[in-house]
Amino acid sequence: MAEVYYGTGHRKNATAKVWLREGTGNFVVNGMSLRQYVGRPTLEIQALSPLQVTNLTDRFDVTVKCLGGGNSGQAGAMRHGIARALVQFDEELRKTLRQYGMLTRDPRVRERKKYGRKRARRGFQFSKR
Repeated sequence: MAEVYYGTGHRKNATAKVWLREGTGNFVVNGMSLRQYVGRPTLEIQALSPLQVTNLTDRFDVTVKCLGGGNSGQAGAMRHGIARALVQFDEELRKTLRQYGMLTRDPRVRERKKYGRKRARRGFQFSKR
């Protein structure tokens, strides 16, 4: 049986559980193809970037379970999860992936809403008259 490599990725409020199996390059996210799921070519490129940087695009079948967040956050979480799974596959890839910043969890999250404000920083509209 083929070995399975696992990685969990996070970005904003999104989480991606990623499984890599030896295969032909199939990419399935929540039961759909990547192109169908993310809907934007830029997000598709972002999610596939760890495989492209390491030249392993056609070597693995990728299965992803995404939870929470939106399209952009989930694509970033997929990228992070794939990078972590690739390091589990081959520790030598860590240096390359680290160089491209794919193993670092993006710490930017939405700022909480404050009282006396409409959103985090935007005040309520002022009416002079």
